Amino acid sequence: MAQRSGLEDPERYLFVDRAVIYNPATQADWTAKKLVWIPSERHGFEAASIKEERGDEVMVELAENGKKAMVNKDDIQKMNPPKFSKVEDMAELTCLNEASVLHNLKDRYYSGLIYTYSGLFCVVINPYKNLPIYSENIIEMYRGKKRHEMPPHIYAISESAYRCMLQDREDQSILCTGESGAGKTENTKKVIQYLAHVASSHKGRKDHNIPQESPKPVKHQGELERQLLQANPILESFGNAKTVKNDNSSRFGKFIRINFDVTGYIVGANIETYLLEKSRAVRQAKDERTFHIFYQLLSGAGEHLKSDLLLEGFNNYRFLSNGYIPIPGQQDKDNFQETMEAMHIMGFSHEEILSMLKVVSSVLQFGNISFKKERNTDQASMPENTVAQKLCHLLGMNVMEFTRAILTPRIKVGRDYVQKAQTKEQADFAVEALAKATYERLFRWLVHRINKALDRTKRQGASFIGILDIAGFEIFELNSFEQLCINYTNEKLQQLFNHTMFILEQEEYQREGIEWNFIDFGLDLQPCIDLIERPANPPGVLALLDEECWFPKATDKTFVEKLVQEQGSHSKFQKPRQLKDKADFCIIHYAGKVDYKADEWLMKNMDPLNDNVATLLHQSSDRFVAELWKDEIQNIQRASFYDSVSGLHEPPVDRIVGLDQVTGMTETAFGSAYKTKKGMFRTVGQLYKESLTKLMATLRNTNPNFVRCIIPNHEKRAGKLDPHLVLDQLRCNGVLEGIRICRQGFPNRIVFQEFRQRYEILTPNAIPKGFMDGKQACERMIRALELDPNLYRIGQSKIFFRAGVLAHLEEERDLKITDIIIFFQAVCRGYLARKAFAKKQQQLSALKVLQRNCAAYLKLRHWQWWRVFTKVKPLLQVTRQEEELQAKDEELLKVKEKQTKVEGELEEMERKHQQLLEEKNILAEQLQAETELFAEAEEMRARLAAKKQELEEILHDLESRVEEEEERNQILQNEKKKMQAHIQDLEEQLDEEEGARQKLQLEKVTAEAKIKKMEEEILLLEDQNSKFTKEKKLMEDRIAECSSQLAEEEEKAKNLAKIRNKQEVMISDLEERLKKEEKTRQELEKAKRKLDGETTDLQDQIAELQAQIDELKIQLAKKEEELQGALARGDDETLHKNNALKVVRELQAQIAELQEDFESEKASRNKAEKQKRDLSEELEALKTELEDTLDTTAAQQELRTKREQEVAELKKALEEETKNHEVQIQDMRQRHASALEELSEQLEQAKRFKANLEKNKQGLETDNKELACEVKVLQQVKAESEHKRKKLDAQVQELHAKVSEGDRLRVELAEKANKLQNELDNVSTLLEEAEKKGIKFAKDASSLESQLQDTQELLQEETRQKLNLSSRIRQLEEEKNSLQEQQEEEEEARKNLEKQVLALQSQLTDTKKKVDDDLGTIESLEEAKKKLLKDVEALSQRLEEKALAYDKLEKTKNRLQQELDDLMVDLDHQRQIVSNLEKKQKKFDQLLAEEKNISARYAEERDRAEAEAREKETKALSLARALEEALEAKEEFERQNKQLRADMEDLMSSKDDVGKNVHELEKSKRALEQQVEEMRTQLEELEDELQATEDAKLRLEVNMQAMRAQFERDLQTRDEQNEEKKRLLIKQVRELEAELEDERKQRALAVASKKKMEIDLKDLEAQIEAANKARDEVIKQLRKLQAQMKDYQRELEEARASRDEIFAQSKESEKKLKSLEAEILQLQEELASSERARRHAEQERDELADEIANSASGKSALLDEKRRLEARIAQLEEELEEEQSNMELLNDRFRKTTLQVDTLNAELAAERSAAQKSDNARQQLERQNKELKAKLQELEGAVKSKFKATISALEAKIGQLEEQLEQEAKERAAANKLVRRTEKKLKEIFMQVEDERRHADQYKEQMEKANARMKQLKRQLEEAEEEATRANASRRKLQRELDDATEANEGLSREVSTLKNRLRRGGPISFSSSRSGRRQLHIEGASLELSDDDTESKTSDVNETQPAQSE
Repeated sequence: MAQRSGLEDPERYLFVDRAVIYNPATQADWTAKKLVWIPSERHGFEAASIKEERGDEVMVELAENGKKAMVNKDDIQKMNPPKFSKVEDMAELTCLNEASVLHNLKDRYYSGLIYTYSGLFCVVINPYKNLPIYSENIIEMYRGKKRHEMPPHIYAISESAYRCMLQDREDQSILCTGESGAGKTENTKKVIQYLAHVASSHKGRKDHNIPQESPKPVKHQGELERQLLQANPILESFGNAKTVKNDNSSRFGKFIRINFDVTGYIVGANIETYLLEKSRAVRQAKDERTFHIFYQLLSGAGEHLKSDLLLEGFNNYRFLSNGYIPIPGQQDKDNFQETMEAMHIMGFSHEEILSMLKVVSSVLQFGNISFKKERNTDQASMPENTVAQKLCHLLGMNVMEFTRAILTPRIKVGRDYVQKAQTKEQADFAVEALAKATYERLFRWLVHRINKALDRTKRQGASFIGILDIAGFEIFELNSFEQLCINYTNEKLQQLFNHTMFILEQEEYQREGIEWNFIDFGLDLQPCIDLIERPANPPGVLALLDEECWFPKATDKTFVEKLVQEQGSHSKFQKPRQLKDKADFCIIHYAGKVDYKADEWLMKNMDPLNDNVATLLHQSSDRFVAELWKDEIQNIQRASFYDSVSGLHEPPVDRIVGLDQVTGMTETAFGSAYKTKKGMFRTVGQLYKESLTKLMATLRNTNPNFVRCIIPNHEKRAGKLDPHLVLDQLRCNGVLEGIRICRQGFPNRIVFQEFRQRYEILTPNAIPKGFMDGKQACERMIRALELDPNLYRIGQSKIFFRAGVLAHLEEERDLKITDIIIFFQAVCRGYLARKAFAKKQQQLSALKVLQRNCAAYLKLRHWQWWRVFTKVKPLLQVTRQEEELQAKDEELLKVKEKQTKVEGELEEMERKHQQLLEEKNILAEQLQAETELFAEAEEMRARLAAKKQELEEILHDLESRVEEEEERNQILQNEKKKMQAHIQDLEEQLDEEEGARQKLQLEKVTAEAKIKKMEEEILLLEDQNSKFTKEKKLMEDRIAECSSQLAEEEEKAKNLAKIRNKQEVMISDLEERLKKEEKTRQELEKAKRKLDGETTDLQDQIAELQAQIDELKIQLAKKEEELQGALARGDDETLHKNNALKVVRELQAQIAELQEDFESEKASRNKAEKQKRDLSEELEALKTELEDTLDTTAAQQELRTKREQEVAELKKALEEETKNHEVQIQDMRQRHASALEELSEQLEQAKRFKANLEKNKQGLETDNKELACEVKVLQQVKAESEHKRKKLDAQVQELHAKVSEGDRLRVELAEKANKLQNELDNVSTLLEEAEKKGIKFAKDASSLESQLQDTQELLQEETRQKLNLSSRIRQLEEEKNSLQEQQEEEEEARKNLEKQVLALQSQLTDTKKKVDDDLGTIESLEEAKKKLLKDVEALSQRLEEKALAYDKLEKTKNRLQQELDDLMVDLDHQRQIVSNLEKKQKKFDQLLAEEKNISARYAEERDRAEAEAREKETKALSLARALEEALEAKEEFERQNKQLRADMEDLMSSKDDVGKNVHELEKSKRALEQQVEEMRTQLEELEDELQATEDAKLRLEVNMQAMRAQFERDLQTRDEQNEEKKRLLIKQVRELEAELEDERKQRALAVASKKKMEIDLKDLEAQIEAANKARDEVIKQLRKLQAQMKDYQRELEEARASRDEIFAQSKESEKKLKSLEAEILQLQEELASSERARRHAEQERDELADEIANSASGKSALLDEKRRLEARIAQLEEELEEEQSNMELLNDRFRKTTLQVDTLNAELAAERSAAQKSDNARQQLERQNKELKAKLQELEGAVKSKFKATISALEAKIGQLEEQLEQEAKERAAANKLVRRTEKKLKEIFMQVEDERRHADQYKEQMEKANARMKQLKRQLEEAEEEATRANASRRKLQRELDDATEANEGLSREVSTLKNRLRRGGPISFSSSRSGRRQLHIEGASLELSDDDTESKTSDVNETQPAQSE
């Protein structure tokens, strides 16, 4: 594209004349004729109008000549309205098709507009003339403007890229692609010119002057920008050439990277080139030239330079194929001077320029070297070496060495170097390759030198703009490797464009809020890209080409065959249809179908080079040449892209230049292209693919801008456009592909205002008058137009249409406008016609009057009298007066008439006015009615709108569901596609296998030829064999011996193979374990090194934790002080009550009771200690019983003695460690207690919330119920203490169960001690709770006693003597009950412990047996084991001391929480039952009257349940018997299995009797199958029985719930009885209190009357005021007390609910305990099975050990297995010792609990001292109380009368309620006993059921194992049969071969057998497994070789056994 500025107006070549476009005549013509596009051979497409439709064909009339033609409907394409003529962005075309795109480009091109947008593309058509649109004024015009503000231009693309880079800080890229001659290079220059002007540095900012004709800068421009612009002439002279299409065609691709700083100034540049077309330096096509530099040098060099460079004429060089071809309009001599000047500007030195020109001359000299073929041989010779001397002079080489390296190069054969003579063809090829490689290295050096000049390291570049100038898609008749690479590149670039366009479309739609299913169109091109670049499964074109390059005998034909075989089924690949086709294969690209010819592809891909000459060049005396051929040059300036049409002969390269700069790498070294040749060479295809991926990575990190250059014709004529050529380029450049993507979405977008303005005429009444939002107006218009919703989308600022919709709207608009214009014209014409007609009528009437007057005048004009009359008449006045009078009269009459008319009209108007007023009133009434109706209608409308909204929401929900379903469907379809792809991959793998088979078949043919030769040699050797017939007899004897030995070895080999397969599995497991152990050992060693530091860290952590604990204690103390302060405030307020004395008495009685309870708690604690001692004694007794039971066997006695020793050691260790762990355990207990209290508080809060909801219901109850609830409130303290104790018991049991389970998982041998520890923890927690309660009660007592007077002490002494008796009786009863309960609980615990001890004893026996069995194998490793054990013990003790107390509980808690979650799923059914029972309990609470009937009913149900329980016990016993029988059957089954195993081993050991053993095994198999069926029937029966027991269990649970409810009610009745007794006692106390009051009053009056009166006189007024205040406060306190009574009532109900929950929790805990016990048994069974497996492994190990003694080869492997097993044994011993250490820790805990009991006693003593202090404080407060009461006596009289009655009534009620409370307490205790008994029975039943279920599960597992074993036996039987047949066949083959074999031909037979073996294994066996021909068995140092058939059978056996085991 030549662009020069002229005198023409540049705007004519930029802007479109819109007046022509909006011509209404053209619009009307388009509408009237229905113009469309039809295909045309000459014009591509022609305009035509539709005349008639005939089925699938249409009659059209051509617009150009009026001819008619029939066209198929599918060939017709719609035409856009004239509005879209010459549109700047073709994406806006409403009809997006090829014809419209071509027509738009053609119109713009003929108008001089060469730039057009097409979505993201900027399409450029070469004008082939100078256009004035590249001047500095144009640059300033585009500078700072947005893309849509200016017409299309390359400057607009550059400006948008530059602005995006500055604003978004994102790297930009401009991709220029197109055919050769389309203008890529010129547009690249213009981009650089624009950026150099806009972003030049500060120095050249003042005066820029970019020339219009060329990018040559003037002096004022900045140095960097000037050098950047001067880089192009240098690159063009060395890299451009004249082709048929283009006089200045770039024969390389380049990526120019211009770096900018943060402010937008250019700070540097970098040019990356892609694969120069170096073959052009050697040969050129007709009418084409080589690179410009050759012609410039020969034309422009002076005489001195020519002599230095040894230059000659153009016709003297063979490499200048066409001689000198001038370029029109250019002089090579002038261009040479420009190139030299540009090099000077770039900073090239004179020496560098001269060295470069020498290399250019040497390339020409290479072509003049001629070789001649010698007469007798094919060897080449150099008859004349003058050219070689010139060449060596230029390159600095020795001539002789050069000729030797060319003619007889040294080649490496094995380890030696050999000189090989070259043929003439080889020598010519080597010279051409050297010339190409030399020129390519020169070009790369030049580019690197330019980059060095442009690099500015001082100024850091923030971002860059990259300009990619690369060849476009090329489709010729036959395409070669170069076109494949070009098309592959364009596929990737088009994919980048599609992906970029998809992202921009997505952003646009998201910004406008449009719903659209996004499609990544970049994925459309992926199959074609995979076909070319896929590495494997199946391999692509490049991978197959690389693979063929490895094979020396591979040809282009074999490559094509393999490609067709691998990719024949690919959707983008096609085979040649006919045999005569020239093309080898066809690939379907996005631009079309391309035929490829695979000639010389292997040579082009390998690109060989003569290494000898390369080394000579590397050692050249010319420093420049040596640097070019240095090893490191390959690391710089090399890429693998093609911008060429001809050959590609490239050496392999390592990387792309410049991509390392992206990642921050900078290199200056050079490297050799032949570095990789010495080892694993890299092909051109590999390096091309790598460089392309790097370039694509660079481009993906940038924001791309696409420029598509198009060549209009091949004649280089301006103003001519070949439609078919342009269409092909549009298709190849991806423009039509981009349009296809546009059509998928909504390409036409119009702003709301423009849409309304243009198309409102189509919907005249849709939009009401007034202002309306543009979006709403458009929505109304769309509804009125009734468009399909799929055709449009309404966004936030625009309305989007699919392609073709706007054309349809334009047609409708034009039709509407024509209708309106026609109607308007008709109205105008009618009006004009009527006006003309009226005018003519008036003219006719005037003519008649004129005619009449003229006729009269003609008659009278000659009459004399008329003349007199006319003269006299004006003189007569009288006639005038009369006339005037008459005129006046007439006027008067007219006025009167008018007056009458006006009066009449006035009357009519008044009448009408009246009527209107009436109508107005009526209308007002109607309006009022209408407004009311309107309001109602508005309400209705609102309701309907709400309903509509709801329906719309439902609709949206449904739509979202539909979308979800569609998404699911899409996901399923994607999965389907994935599966299809997977199937296709599998098919491709099968194809690969088939190809491999064919390869091996070819190898088989060659091998058979060799075998034939070997057989001929064997025939020669048979003569010699006749001499050794005598020796043959001796050999036969030896063969017989060998055959017997072989049979034995085969048997051993089979046994070893099976054992090996088994052992391999074990070995793999053991290896994994060994690795884990090694890792743990290493970690332990590291931990040992770092232990000191870690211990200090742990100590710091412990100190921090203790500090946190202390802070929590302080916070607790503060909370308790606050609580005490709050209580003290409440007590202070109660001092001023009028009825304080009575309340104090009641509280005093409560205090006494609480003290009694406290004493009872202390007594119970003492009893608990006694019980603990009893329990220890019982444990000792149990131990003795266990020892008695274990004395049955001698082994158990030994175990018992060992166990006693271990226990003694553990006790000693525990006694030592108790002191250390006491503080930690106390802290842990406090934490647990605080955590449990928090949990209980949270539960109470939740229950209070529930009670608040029930409070409203309770408020409606009667006063009697309220009083009853108030009575129950008084029991709160006691009930809360009991409930809390039960809760804490349950929670502590759960926690300890969790802890015990976690310890069981880690330490299975320590469960007994854990249980003991849990029970002791329970006791200690109970004691702590009791002490805490005692502390609280003591504090309450001290606060309450402070209110009492001194005289109450005497009353307390008297009442205590009476109450102590009753309290002692109660204590004795409670102690008896608690002891009975504890005894029952201890019995249960003892039973559980017995079971656990038995289980542990069995586990201990098993482990001891393991240890005893393994002792023989461990002796060698005991010393190392002891060392490790010591280290492990030391580490474990330290770690356990520091971390066990903190980490173990948290880990176990988390783990058990997960297990509990799993278990909760199983308990859903039980929870439903519990919820139903809770509902029943609520009903029972409401209906107290029906309690007796329900209790009777439940008593009957209880009897029934007990009977059913007895029945279930009998059933359980029967099931246990059945299970025992099943276990016996199982044992028999195992015995039979063992027998079968032995039989199988005998069967495997014997081969001759195989047939008999098979029959026996089949019989045994049938018998086993019968036994299995019997076992299955038994199993089904057992499952049915288990189901029945489970149903019974559920019924029992229901009955238990009912019985519990009954017992609770019984308990309530007994509590009521207790309360009655309590009331009697309270009455007695009140009588005594009354007497005490009398005595106190007399004493007070007598003793202190004087003093008090004197004080009272002084303070009387103040006291009266205080008394009034106190009275008010007392009233408030009464109200508070009433509120507290209600709260107490509510809390009582909460306590009931918590009690129910505690019962439920106890059930759940029981179930959890049972499930945990079942898990323990399962683990024991698993341990037993592992023991059996271990014993089996040990047996197999013993067998292996026996066989290892015989075989020396397998000894090392088995020793490794032995070591692994021993390591495993050591690991088990370490675990055992860890568990023993855990046992010691648990015993320590046991001792600590005993010490804690002592500490609790000390704390009790401290609390007693605190109670004495509180008593002293109470006495002081009582004295103050006396004084205050004396003051209050005067006011009591007034207040007593009001409150005496209510207080007395309340006291009476309280007394009754206290009695009821005592009765209920007694009844509750009895009920609890009954509940415990029933729970015990239930637990036993549950245990039996769980045992039955466990046995059933065991049985199922055994059955499954038996079935699996049966399957294995079947498989082994089949394998044995197959092995027997194979063994017989191999034996026969061995006999035949050994009879014919002799010692002389053993070596030959080995080679033959190896070849046969490879051929045989080539089919079913993989290539890797067919390496070795023979296998050897080493027997006691001697090796015996197996034949090929035998080894083949062995390998097949192994291959079959391995998948069987894997199954």
